[in-house]
Amino acid sequence: MNRRLAFLFVITACVALVPFRAPAPLVYTPGEGWTYEPVGGEGKWRRTRAKDQMDVAQAAFEKQDYNLTLKAARYLVKTWPLSDYAPRAQYLVGRCYEAKHNDEKAFSQYQKILEKYPKSENVKEVLQRQYGIAGRFLKGQRFKLWGYIPAFRSMDRTADMFDKIVKNGPYGDVAPHAQLRIGAAREKQSHYPEAIKAYESAADRYHDRPQIAADAIYRAGIAYQKQAKTAEYDQSMAGQAIAQFTDFVTLYPDDRRVPEAQQIMTSLKAEQARGNFETAKYYEKRSKWSGALVYYNEVVLHDPNSAFAAEARKRIDTIKRRTQTARK
Repeated sequence: MNRRLAFLFVITACVALVPFRAPAPLVYTPGEGWTYEPVGGEGKWRRTRAKDQMDVAQAAFEKQDYNLTLKAARYLVKTWPLSDYAPRAQYLVGRCYEAKHNDEKAFSQYQKILEKYPKSENVKEVLQRQYGIAGRFLKGQRFKLWGYIPAFRSMDRTADMFDKIVKNGPYGDVAPHAQLRIGAAREKQSHYPEAIKAYESAADRYHDRPQIAADAIYRAGIAYQKQAKTAEYDQSMAGQAIAQFTDFVTLYPDDRRVPEAQQIMTSLKAEQARGNFETAKYYEKRSKWSGALVYYNEVVLHDPNSAFAAEARKRIDTIKRRTQTARK
């Protein structure tokens, strides 16, 4: 029995190792994979000149025959990679994957155009299409397993897509918006330091584009505010948020978000005052007078018109009288 199993195993292995082409309708081509060919039509889509091959691919695409377009276009790119028709063929490959709702694959195929054919006439449109794809993932579209099964969301991959768009054309039409979307992706992960870095990069690099710079500074302030709330209350992050919103209001006083920024600053200052007041009370209860004075003064400094500031002034006077009496 064991000999028979061993013999069958050897025969199966030998058959598996023998290279052969499958009969129609499924045909395997190295570098292209498995494709469907109608009986009697094997290879009829191939031509001997790049231009003629491009005609086949373009005609198939216009008929929305994306499988045929893919075969014809990929064959052109592989056979005539340096021809004038190769960039257009590569573009059609990306368009086919996008039409088939395989956005991740489409993005990578568009990326090949930008890397191999950076002077292609389709570069501007390709960047727009990459931006649209990345935007769909930012909104929650799932990445697919093996290109077929929608499985998971990933803000890491999404941020990487936007980063590639920025690097592909840092001063193009979509790059400033892509840089902002890197920050948005990181915010969705609650990775606020990375989001802030992305927004500050946008504000710095695109300072000559007021709408982008204003948006970047405002969003950086929001990210600082969110980071401040992740702990009990992070006074340093609150201070950074106030600084960002102060810059925003000063630089862009006509922006429609100014009233909202001012309200946030008021809220942040009130929270800073409360936090400093509680810290001051802690020191005062333990007779740490110098520490208590520092934090009561911070209350008055950050929010002088608040109820906390009024009480802080009273406590400052009391502590000063007490320390003066102790010295005598």
